[in-house]
Amino acid sequence: MTRPLLEIRGVETFYGHNQALHGVDLDVREGEIVTMIGANGAGKSTLMMTICGVNKATRGSIHFDGKPIHLIPPHEIIRLGISLSPEGRRIFPRMTVFENLQLGTAAIGPAHFDEDVQKIFALFPILERRQSQRAGTLSGGEQQMLAIGRALMGRPRLLLLDEPSLGLAPLIARQIFDTLRELNKSQGLTVFLVEQNANHALKLAAKGHVLVNGRITLSGTGEELLTHPDVKAAYLGGGAH
Repeated sequence: MTRPLLEIRGVETFYGHNQALHGVDLDVREGEIVTMIGANGAGKSTLMMTICGVNKATRGSIHFDGKPIHLIPPHEIIRLGISLSPEGRRIFPRMTVFENLQLGTAAIGPAHFDEDVQKIFALFPILERRQSQRAGTLSGGEQQMLAIGRALMGRPRLLLLDEPSLGLAPLIARQIFDTLRELNKSQGLTVFLVEQNANHALKLAAKGHVLVNGRITLSGTGEELLTHPDVKAAYLGGGAH
């Protein structure tokens, strides 16, 4: 079996004296969509920020394409081919849609900008129509599309998505997940997704994990977790899915 693109082993992360992650182990293989579900405060965003180097792992290791990345700064991690679409979107509201997309190339340079921005406009046509508009005036769904588009402008080998459906209407959330499925299918994009929306996330994923209080408590295929009694009770309304 080929080596995972992302390997996380025994990762522990602290905020001061408070431990947020407890011995997290997981793999993401090239071309996979892997999801992690968990309640608010479970440590999902902490894990994302630890992968990106914003938070430092106190113990354990993180390897990307065989290279250790847990000790290098965030800008070097981005250059290796990891892009994050963060929780809460964090677009630049006073800048235009077009300018936000330009920022997505900061780590790799503008050589492929014209080609790549057209791909983003094909993926999210509303962004082309709104390209001269200030990003802060977009709807929540449009801002999420922009955040994903900006991350894709970095030509990532691994796309990290932190709560992409948060605060979105169900129809818009479904469109976001459908787009991720298409990117994975047509381009082989590798995606690691953390979500509270277990239904959508597990249907999308080849593999899934459940994070509770900083610990992975369950792992399996997306289908296995969708039908697991504990997951159904905690995240799927007692079984409705």
